[in-house]
Parts: sequence; structure tokens; C-alpha cells
Amino acid sequence: MSAPTLTNDRVVVTDDGARLAVTVHGSGGTTVVLSHGWAAGRDVWSSVVPLLVAQGNTVVTYDQRGHAGSTLGSTPIGIARLAADLDAVLSSVDATDAVVVGHSGGGFAALQLVVKGTSRVRGLVLLSTAANDQDTPESEVKLMGNPVFAWAFRRGPLGRKMLGSTVGPTISKQNLEAHRVLFAGTARQVRAACFKSSQGMDLRADLANVTLPAVVLHGDVDKVIDSSLGKVLAGTLPNARFDRLTGIGHMLPLEAPERVADAVAELA
Repeated sequence: MSAPTLTNDRVVVTDDGARLAVTVHGSGGTTVVLSHGWAAGRDVWSSVVPLLVAQGNTVVTYDQRGHAGSTLGSTPIGIARLAADLDAVLSSVDATDAVVVGHSGGGFAALQLVVKGTSRVRGLVLLSTAANDQDTPESEVKLMGNPVFAWAFRRGPLGRKMLGSTVGPTISKQNLEAHRVLFAGTARQVRAACFKSSQGMDLRADLANVTLPAVVLHGDVDKVIDSSLGKVLAGTLPNARFDRLTGIGHMLPLEAPERVADAVAELA
């Protein structure tokens, strides 16, 4: 029987007063920080963390502000704000040579951080994310904040059906339900603010100067962020590799945890 993973829970207080719930798993090796997407939480990495710890890494998970165990601060949600939160998490564990894994909106935060400049990151694993063309229509932003829409996601079968288009056909019912629970558990106002925050985002010009090694993974049936945008991202970063995963949708942490762990091993 394998030894249990050592975990340490802590709270990181940001410069605008948000309280970020953070868990550190394992010890030693490379520090790997996992930045989840919108309407999710650190639990989305539950299948990825044991694989990374088994590789000998120290793994850091956290809830984005307003998600799960983290509170909102005084600054409105925005890509730059979420990047600053990620930087605060890296600082809290004294990371100097970390691999950052960013999924979807968590990838936006990671990209914004390296554009700003940081000495704490040695490489990026970017999952189902993009550097541009994330202009969520106002109608969809309003839908994310709609109380009836939020009610529907709290109904198990209905919520799973509504989220079915965001994942690939092979996802287990258990993992689809985990996805639904995280989505439904995010306050509708936070969902709306997150989806609005990427309007007008285009990081390509600045990313062309970011020479960190990167692995970009994207599912070929992702209907949330098209895989063509992942390929554009990989083509923009000077030292990136792109891999399109067959039959995988948007939720790579739940659908393809082994591929995520392999990408981290490549950089760590």
C-alpha cells in the first residue's frame, strides 16, 4: 500500500484582502502550481495531484478568488487580478523554479503572469486555453449570472446534461458529476464576472517574447475553447509544443489526468 500524500492547508491573503484557500501536497522535487479554470476549484485536480506527487513533486493547488474556499477581495475580477493572485500563491510557497499548470481561465492567469514577468516560473503546461478570441458575448455573461440558469445546474441529472457539451464522450459519470458540483457551487455573480473578464484579451504580441518552455494540450472535441486557438497559442510561444488529444473535451484535468502529468514530467 502506498503511503498517504502529505497535505498542508493554508490561507494566502492578497494585497486587496482576498483570502485564497491553498493546499500543498507532498514535499521535495519541483514545485508544481495548478491554476484551475472558471467555475471549478482545486478539487478539479483530484486525479492529477497523486500522479504528480508520485513523480516526486511538491504540488500546490488553490481556489481562484470567489471560488470554493476562497473569498473575493476589493478588486474586481479580471485577468490581471487573477495573475496577481497566482503570483501571491507562488510567493507564499517561496517558489523559485516552478512549473505552472493552467487550465482554461487559469491558463489566462498564467499567461498574463509570464507576460508581466516573473522569476518564479520555469515552465508552463497550458490546458484547453488560449491567448486571444475569448470575447464572451454579453448574452452569455448574463446567462452565467441568471438565477434560473444557476438553479438548473444544482439539479443533478439536468446539470450533467447541460454540461455534457463541455466534455468528451468517454468521461465517466463520476467525473461529469464532479464537474457539475464545482460549476454549480460557484456563485453566479462570480461566474458572470469571470466570463466577462476575458473580453478584448489578446496576449499574443507579448507572448512572442516569452521563451519559457511550454506544453500546450487541447482536446479535439473542445466546444468551449476551440483547439485551433490552442495551436495558435503554441505557435505564438517561441518554445512550446502542441498536442491535440483525440476524443477529449474541455475538462482535461478530469478527462486526461495522465496526459497532464506526463506534460509536467517533461518540464520538471
